[in-house]
Amino acid sequence: MSSLPHDLYCDEIIGRTDALRAAIKGADLGATVPTCPDWTLRDLAVHVGGAHRWAGEIVRTRATEAVPHERVPESRPEGDDPAVLNAWLADGAAKTVEALRAAGPDQEVWSWGWERNTGFWARRMAHETIVHQADAAITANTGYEVAPELAVDTIEEWLEIVAFMQAGGHKEAAGLRGGRGSIHLHATDAPGAEWLIEFGENGFTWRRAHEKATVALRGPLTDVMLVFNRRLAADSDRVEVLGDAELLDFWLERAAFG
Repeated sequence: MSSLPHDLYCDEIIGRTDALRAAIKGADLGATVPTCPDWTLRDLAVHVGGAHRWAGEIVRTRATEAVPHERVPESRPEGDDPAVLNAWLADGAAKTVEALRAAGPDQEVWSWGWERNTGFWARRMAHETIVHQADAAITANTGYEVAPELAVDTIEEWLEIVAFMQAGGHKEAAGLRGGRGSIHLHATDAPGAEWLIEFGENGFTWRRAHEKATVALRGPLTDVMLVFNRRLAADSDRVEVLGDAELLDFWLERAAFG
């Protein structure tokens, strides 16, 4: 269930797209993205814009099944001109948000996830853009900030995705089980932003909690979120890993799909 207002997610899609556009403006679009090394900066931007337009088409058409990417209008920018890419990104985000706002959060539509409604897509596209804007900021060496409530929701949405994938038998997620112990995520600058992930024989569970664990990841909320989303190395001096670091690595390696 989406935990933040629909309009906030819509605002975030626009705001994060604007920040991504600002990060890549004047940058080398052929530069490799360190956090997604199979992509150039241009590939990253095209991926984000394409995701926006695909989700927007699902919402706009009230799709009841998956929409093939080749049926999405203007799913890629024309040519290599950076100005065209910039305008294409802005236009795609605007059209997707227009469709999401018109539909509201409760309109039934197809999704690949646990909720089949437009609220799912607003939340998913907001966090897709939050995380990939981090990729752009890292590549272009620009600043990165995210509001606390959105950083918290980014972590919780990813936990929900991994749990959904595990329940569906996804190979890597299915391996997140057994008597391996627990992981504590602890944001040091945001009261209450703490989670406990526990590995049981039938899979993992998670909840908000302040409890001793096999390994703890501590640091500012944004940095904890970036580590959790594999955008910041766990051995960065911006965070602390206390206890069994291999267990944290075990999670990060197996929750790396998508």
